[in-house]
Amino acid sequence: MLLKKNGLKLIVLDPREQDLSRIAEKSLQFKPGADVALLNAMLNTIIEEGLVDRQYIEKYTDGYLELKNHVKDFTPEEMSQVCGIDAEEIKETARIFANAKSAMIFWGMGISQHIHGTDNSRCLISLALTTGNVGRPGTGLHPLRGQNNVQGASDVGLIPMVLPDYLPIADSNNVKFFEKYWNCEINPNPGLTVVEIMEAIYEKKIKGLYIMGENPAMSDPNANHAREALARLDCLVVQDIFLTETAYLADIVLPASAFPEKTGTFTNTDRRVQLARKAINPPGEAKQDLWIIQELANRMGLNWNYKGPDEVYDELSGCMESLKNISWERLVNEGAVTYPSDGENKPGNEVIFGEGFPTKNKKGKLVPAKLISPDEVPDKNYPLVLTTGRLLEHWHTGSMTMRSKVLNTIEPQPFVHLSKNEMRKNNFSHDETVVLSTRRGKVEVKVRFDKMIPDGMVFMPFCFENAPANLLTNQALDPDGKIPELKYCAAKIAKVIA
Repeated sequence: MLLKKNGLKLIVLDPREQDLSRIAEKSLQFKPGADVALLNAMLNTIIEEGLVDRQYIEKYTDGYLELKNHVKDFTPEEMSQVCGIDAEEIKETARIFANAKSAMIFWGMGISQHIHGTDNSRCLISLALTTGNVGRPGTGLHPLRGQNNVQGASDVGLIPMVLPDYLPIADSNNVKFFEKYWNCEINPNPGLTVVEIMEAIYEKKIKGLYIMGENPAMSDPNANHAREALARLDCLVVQDIFLTETAYLADIVLPASAFPEKTGTFTNTDRRVQLARKAINPPGEAKQDLWIIQELANRMGLNWNYKGPDEVYDELSGCMESLKNISWERLVNEGAVTYPSDGENKPGNEVIFGEGFPTKNKKGKLVPAKLISPDEVPDKNYPLVLTTGRLLEHWHTGSMTMRSKVLNTIEPQPFVHLSKNEMRKNNFSHDETVVLSTRRGKVEVKVRFDKMIPDGMVFMPFCFENAPANLLTNQALDPDGKIPELKYCAAKIAKVIA
């Protein structure tokens, strides 16, 4: 085992047990929605026991005293009652992390998909900064992206409140730079996020929508509401490689190309820009995405004349500091380069922030996080917590993996996953069809015992069209990140009444 061979210790924090839990030094299966309570209790231990990296804090952070005073009230003994983890277990876990020569933090979508998701991330950042686990090999914070090339798309400005390289659109200097660079006017107001777009459509503020490679009819929270919003549009255009549930609602479907059918770049979460080369032609009359977008742009009078993805990349690298010294030609020759790179002939920097952060004073900000209750908590009518996620066999909304005979043979149908005690309490038998309900809707689905699910929780994958979990989920948003609370809502489960 690689962990034991290299003397590494793995800590897993997750309301659901997972396969990695078996090999973890510590596996804390805390109560759903209690992330901040647990992480603040760990910070309390680290600070109160003097396990912080004082030199690093002094040189590279702001706000330490405020954080220290804030977490005094978050003792492991107090937070144990909130997060459901024994106080000594919290302390031991904090000590393991703080005493490590180097420690890395990886997290998935479950951290951000809460109304307190930004605070969850702030706590993880504080853990790394107070212990000096940033800017050295074997350290750092590594969010695991939900889809391929999310990093690349975010880098080039597809987040509605920033321009390329995450330059805030609220800064007038950034707007002026890109207006001059692109020779056009830019709306200086931040755009809307996905859930906000659906609300604006519902209120008739948006009348047309162009969707590329996304399936909001399945992936958006409170999907019935999202589908009704899509139906209210004057015009819906969907560009995709398959006829998805969203494409069924479209006025126009543009058949696009899959990744082996086009040339372009992918950027990983480790900042590695990779060149992907076209291997085969698109089938039938399907077209490459760039061709479709450019044809639409020209018909709108924009006069775009890119000869290929290399010219698009050159335009981006000309305005993005992160891509400096990483030319298209270099990618052709080397295949992949990690940004930032200090020279055209120098390898990319594997470690960043070793000499501080890209802020005015080069310091990272420690932001205290308060306890915030989930938007919707269990009660006598809806006594369970519903959380959703993916299966090993099926990815995202299943648009691609559901078309794999091998994967469909392994996981052909949806299940709601329950603990043994919840199965017994409701007198369910394995494979029995039940009704899972929330305040937004209900689905009929077969039930499955899952030893990794704690009592009081139900888990359901959101990839199955015949039992869409997102009909049930809550669209309440994190006020900072604007990400919906997909990982927590109140639910109930019952037998099907004949």
